[in-house]
Amino acid sequence: MFKQSLTAAILAVLAATPLASAEELKLADFQPPSHFVVGAVYEPFKKAVEDATGGDVTVTFYMGGELGPGPAEQYNRTVEGVTDIAFGLPGYTAANFPKTLLTELPGVISPDTGTDRIIANVDKLSDEYRRVALLGLWNNAPNLLLSASKPIRALEDLNGMKIRVPSRNAGLVVEAWGATPVSMPAPEIYNAMQTGVIDGAMIDATTLKAFKLAEVTKYVTQGMKTTISAFFLIMNRDSLSDLSDEQQQAVMDAGQEAARNGHDAWASVAEKTLAEFGETDGKEVITLSDEEAKKFDDASAPVVERVVKEADDAGLEASAFVEALLSE
Repeated sequence: MFKQSLTAAILAVLAATPLASAEELKLADFQPPSHFVVGAVYEPFKKAVEDATGGDVTVTFYMGGELGPGPAEQYNRTVEGVTDIAFGLPGYTAANFPKTLLTELPGVISPDTGTDRIIANVDKLSDEYRRVALLGLWNNAPNLLLSASKPIRALEDLNGMKIRVPSRNAGLVVEAWGATPVSMPAPEIYNAMQTGVIDGAMIDATTLKAFKLAEVTKYVTQGMKTTISAFFLIMNRDSLSDLSDEQQQAVMDAGQEAARNGHDAWASVAEKTLAEFGETDGKEVITLSDEEAKKFDDASAPVVERVVKEADDAGLEASAFVEALLSE
């Protein structure tokens, strides 16, 4: 009797226990839940992974820094396994990605074809992502100059201005233009501009809406060769290794498509948002004349040469990488 009862109990437990459970991947992003990246990039990524694995691998989004504050910590969160996948900017932890950040220098990539060129040469960046798995890497829309109150119509207008920058290289460019660079993550720009901590920001046009920077920006200046930030999706290596070979391939394939979707989304939203800003009363989009744009470009050219040479001297084969990015 006891043996029969024990057998029945064991069978009941086994019946209540699923034979296999789906692997849930956490995707962390510091941007707000309302950001267009969710619908344009993450939802297609999630669907691709779940469809390819028959639902055995799922993806859950944690937006707005839900898994921990601080955009600059996204890389470490991934390495340490706080999240399985993270969105971030290589520029926020520049020391880890000196070769990747060559892509942001003025004139190194085209806004239109940059992502395709990066994908075609991503094998040359493998050393920089050895502690994580690189799922996707893409270029942002071009960084513009946003100003809270002072119009920037000429190079000289930047003298004495404090401009937020997304990375060390961008800071060198802004410094060459005559302004004082201030390193700062995107979510902090609004308050810094509103309170006068900074006079403006070097950032792409999508942030006018995504981070509500249009509310604290009066002028946007474009027309010069400028920096183009890079974004990545990276994954914890152990999390990837826990998947089967077929599941790993599904995630990697979805990541590459996410890179292309990311590029297209940022470019489209940037164009639309900038147009809407320029049509708003009290706002102005300033396009530099060819003569003024050349002054900006002439000032930043030595910075590009210097950064590439420093990278070459450090053994990064930077010149060859830049040439590969420029070739079609």
